[in-house]
Amino acid sequence: MNTYEDDELSVLIKANASYYEAPQNLRARVHAFLAKTAKAETMHWTKRWLEWQQWAGMGIAFACGVVLSLGVTMFYGEHGQQERIASQVINGHLRSLMVAHLSDVQSSDLRTVKPWFAGKLDYSPPVEDLSTEGYPLIGGRLDYMDERPVAALVYRHQLHAINVFVWPARGRPSRAIRSVTKKGLNAEYWRGDGMQYWAVSDLSASDLKKFAELLRVHKQVQL
Repeated sequence: MNTYEDDELSVLIKANASYYEAPQNLRARVHAFLAKTAKAETMHWTKRWLEWQQWAGMGIAFACGVVLSLGVTMFYGEHGQQERIASQVINGHLRSLMVAHLSDVQSSDLRTVKPWFAGKLDYSPPVEDLSTEGYPLIGGRLDYMDERPVAALVYRHQLHAINVFVWPARGRPSRAIRSVTKKGLNAEYWRGDGMQYWAVSDLSASDLKKFAELLRVHKQVQL
């Protein structure tokens, strides 16, 4: 049988075939089946959507937790480091008083004190003259802080000695001055121009902060 004959047969069947309307109960069963299938499909995708939302929520919560944990770790890590260094600089100040060793080089001339550190440190510490503000420079020495040799610049205010420890900064730059009190001594510290500064004395907190502000501002004026 060829294609032409197939087409003729199809036409004859369509023309003479008998058509019967499906019984009402069959139609109802078909509609019920289709509705059930559609409902099952809808429930399946709804379940998948809810599962995705749950996993997405867990992922977001986990990411937030990681970020928060990192932030807390960084904060307490930096805070702990500052506490450790604060103890070192205050002990360094006390040690210099106990052994009567405030200065390796005694001079009020910054042109004498600053060159003295050349060859002894791998950086050049900034040395400022604050004698006109009532804080004369009396010398400098080498000390050891934060696992490295550092410059200790010594100033005086009336009968009070002020140690200013200076070394290259490791952390983020911050010109804000912060205060610490330990063992009855006050300390002020800040970072700027690539250096970390710690000023320690038995001066009152307000007087030492004034000194720190003068030193910080004077350094900026000189730049």
